[in-house]
Amino acid sequence: MKQEDVLYAIALTRVLPYQSQVQNQLLEAAGSAKALYEARHQLKDLIPDVSNRLSNLVSQMDNHLARAEEEMAFAEKNHIQMLARDDVNYPARLRDCDDAPCILYYRGSADLNCRHILSIVGTRKATDYGKSFCQHFLKDLSALCPDALIISGLAYGIDINAHRQALANGLSTIAVLAHGLDQIYPRMHRATAIEMLRQGGLLTEFMSQSVADKINFVARNRIVAGMADATLVVESAEKGGSLITTGIAEGYGRDVFAVPGRVGDKASAGCNLLIRDNRAVLLQSAEEFVEAMGWATAKKESEPVQRELFPELSPDEMAVFEALKDSDGKHLNMLTVETNIPIGQLSSILFEMELRGIVRLLSGGMYKLV
Repeated sequence: MKQEDVLYAIALTRVLPYQSQVQNQLLEAAGSAKALYEARHQLKDLIPDVSNRLSNLVSQMDNHLARAEEEMAFAEKNHIQMLARDDVNYPARLRDCDDAPCILYYRGSADLNCRHILSIVGTRKATDYGKSFCQHFLKDLSALCPDALIISGLAYGIDINAHRQALANGLSTIAVLAHGLDQIYPRMHRATAIEMLRQGGLLTEFMSQSVADKINFVARNRIVAGMADATLVVESAEKGGSLITTGIAEGYGRDVFAVPGRVGDKASAGCNLLIRDNRAVLLQSAEEFVEAMGWATAKKESEPVQRELFPELSPDEMAVFEALKDSDGKHLNMLTVETNIPIGQLSSILFEMELRGIVRLLSGGMYKLV
């Protein structure tokens, strides 16, 4: 996305806060943030069925341009990437979600579209049982799947334990924040957050100077759920933010796992209920998780297919082949950007290539050459 489109997209988030789905619908209807801005005073000419209220709000984008310019300057000064939904570096799994943020602010070193991504959530009042599980699970996961990326929220309890154990075992880890990148909350997790910049990163949809209000934590849960192939609940009370996150993950069609606890243990009541109600898979080890997700790495990777073996490839199929030939897997959304093939047509092409044994579908909507 061009810089002016980023500017107008930021302004849009200011006139329609906490309404990502509406923002995305407007951008898709207009074609770009710049086109939306240029039509702001005649929005009904561009989108005939837009409501009067929405048209009036969009017409006020001018009032937020100065603040948007200020945020862009802050991002440039602090080496923060501003990722719009059409940016190739935007989390492709999250892009599939209707309510994905139209702008993300990211600082870090991890690939947001790596092959294996797991979100780990849980209670802020973690017990020794939950902490021990995080320690052993992530140690074993690092051996079984060293390229895995761990997502959590930097909160007290399970979140911070997941981040720290990921770091300790050489796994990249990203914290999704409920505020801008000009602060760290809780402050006592600042040292861990700084370490994550070298081995992971910090991600948010909120501008600098944003207050970490309760509603922001609820909003950030959808990013935690949407970025990953699966969500793992380590400990959770009968009610809480972790269960909100798992509910969102279910809605996105993502896998949900839960660590069982003792009957009557309040810290595990939520996990036990998820398992009882068949909303989560009971999980006891990293080995079980890797097997369930199909993340097991073959002892000997087969050689990638060669172009000369498929002389009958059509031009579109050849474009897909070229996009995949030097990668360990790419998401459908990334492929549609790189090949410039509409996503509906691309899905049909990939299905046909899968039937012919040229590509293979991985977890999380990723494709790779056989």
